[in-house]
Amino acid sequence: MIDSAALYALGIALIFVGVIVIVVAIALFSVSGAGKGKFKGGGAIIIGPVPIIFGTDKKSLKTVLLLSIALTVTLLVAMVVYYLLLR
Repeated sequence: MIDSAALYALGIALIFVGVIVIVVAIALFSVSGAGKGKFKGGGAIIIGPVPIIFGTDKKSLKTVLLLSIALTVTLLVAMVVYYLLLR
């Protein structure tokens, strides 16, 4: 079994990796898209099983909505399987 300290360290590492990915993406976008002036994007905040979706256009919203629903279903299935295995 994995102890809680290892899971804590993994969570912190994933947060740092996410921040680095965001910084690199912004840097690449600012270098390559300097003359274009168009930007489309979206995001989701998942609180429990409820996703809160935001975005700049309908296509981005649909993509983020589908991804957040897939993540929510995956997490719910993982929780049920985990519960059934440890019962």
